[in-house]
Amino acid sequence: MKLTVVGCSGSFPSAESACSSYLLEADGFRLLLDMGNGALGELQRHCGLYDLDAVLLSHLHPDHFIDMCGYFVARYYRHDGGRAETIPVYGPEDTERRLVQAYDDVPDEKSMREVFDFRTLTPGSFEIGPFTIRAERVCHPVEAYGFRIEYGGRSLVYSGDTGPCEALVDLARGGDLFLCEAAFTHGKEDIPGLHLNGREAGEHALRAGVGALVLTHVPPWTDPQINQRDAQAVFGGPVELAKAGAVYEV
Repeated sequence: MKLTVVGCSGSFPSAESACSSYLLEADGFRLLLDMGNGALGELQRHCGLYDLDAVLLSHLHPDHFIDMCGYFVARYYRHDGGRAETIPVYGPEDTERRLVQAYDDVPDEKSMREVFDFRTLTPGSFEIGPFTIRAERVCHPVEAYGFRIEYGGRSLVYSGDTGPCEALVDLARGGDLFLCEAAFTHGKEDIPGLHLNGREAGEHALRAGVGALVLTHVPPWTDPQINQRDAQAVFGGPVELAKAGAVYEV
């Protein structure tokens, strides 16, 4: 699997990165994980607008899904070649309503469905193209999912947004690459059930026995170097900071 970091900033875009969005490719199939603020523009550095095969949304906070409104415009109003074909969009139960509400001026109530084939996430396993996906609820104020994505005997685990969570440890167990949020700073923020800090991300990686840890969703007000140091203090494997444009072979 080829993983490209489209955006990795948390809460809002930084000067260096759009918000959460990750392009995963295998066998010519392109799956996009999340499409937060600024991600649609950055995506075009790595993939044509109409070359995605599916979108998988972890939850419905703007820094993970709001650029789907712009993507609706690109697919629905395309003049060169006509309206784009419908693409599968996997997300929490309320995804279609939230997108319609955010856009606020769709031609009619069915317009989103004309370009997005909405499929409701539930905990469990399913297939998207060549990938086997396992989705599990994680600890966040809204309905939110973490994902384990497998292909060719290799596994990528994406935390989405979560606080400390046993389900995430189970999901990540033995994973090859753990793409884990680290929004908070150890010893600074202590808000239950919202986000992980660098140390907690490292602890989850250690308990799960993953091969490598990549910290992501670090907001502009958090020092990523501190979070990397804190994760390295507890996890003995490789720890990297996600950067826009970075590519990983899983």
